[in-house]
Amino acid sequence: MTQPHIPVLLDEVVAALDPQPGNVIVDATFGAGGYTRAFLDRGATVHAFDRDPQAIAAGARFPETGENPPRLVLHRRRFSEMVNALAQAGVARVDGVAMDIGVSSMQLDQAGRGFAFSAEGPLDMRMSGEGESAADFLNAAREEDIADVLYRYGEERQSRRVARAIVAARPLETTGDLARVVRKALGYRPGAPKDPATRTFQAVRIHVNAELDELEGGLRAAERLLGRGGRLAVVTFHSLEDRIVKQFLREAAAAKPATSRHLPEAEAGPPPAFARVSKAIRPSDAEIARNPRARSATLRSAVRTGAPARKPQEQAA
Repeated sequence: MTQPHIPVLLDEVVAALDPQPGNVIVDATFGAGGYTRAFLDRGATVHAFDRDPQAIAAGARFPETGENPPRLVLHRRRFSEMVNALAQAGVARVDGVAMDIGVSSMQLDQAGRGFAFSAEGPLDMRMSGEGESAADFLNAAREEDIADVLYRYGEERQSRRVARAIVAARPLETTGDLARVVRKALGYRPGAPKDPATRTFQAVRIHVNAELDELEGGLRAAERLLGRGGRLAVVTFHSLEDRIVKQFLREAAAAKPATSRHLPEAEAGPPPAFARVSKAIRPSDAEIARNPRARSATLRSAVRTGAPARKPQEQAA
């Protein structure tokens, strides 16, 4: 059964951004528009990004797109491109950026999109519907390249065994084909707490959509766009994403690199670009009960200082 879309950590994201009437907020991952709806209700103008054409088409039904001037502007683009997209819209600075990283509930629940193994569908996984699909990758890539993707993005310890099984079973056409191959390779026991195909599906999806590169690019873009006092809030769903956000904010909030008392003092780095970096915020038991998909979510937030955005070579994230 399709689960209705429930924005994860909605109250906490709104509190982190604290949108005020007249503020300009970027919803970098529009999806079904849950965060956007809350920002609009607080009186903000929202520029919403999504590379998924279905999400943008649904967003066009929001009444704020028809206001003059519109309080909701939709961009069918990757959120890493937000600096150029907003420049074209005449916006140089924003007051807040929200990111909800990863696959959306709507994408997971549509068997035809090929993101999940809960229902048989084409082996696709493309958020934009364009470019290389999961089937294209798995049916053409070298065994060692598949193993590398599974290990790097799915943290699959038996990546070589799974990759060998995938190559032996080619061609793969459906989500069921891939799930059955992985389960057979790893030994699936019905009723086990976690399906062994989960890690492979995550890894292939991240690779096909270049999700971690997109996250890094989006964080750099947010640093450039946010004005002094502007707020950033990022919700992640697994350790690979959270590690990137945590490292980015740690480095962006550091005035100079850490040094040892046994070494000469290092040159001061650029002034901190962010301050008031939050600790990890996770959903309450009550939210998890309402929305089991929130279980792995982590929110991190920070406030932009008045320092210039760091140059690319200064951003290690």
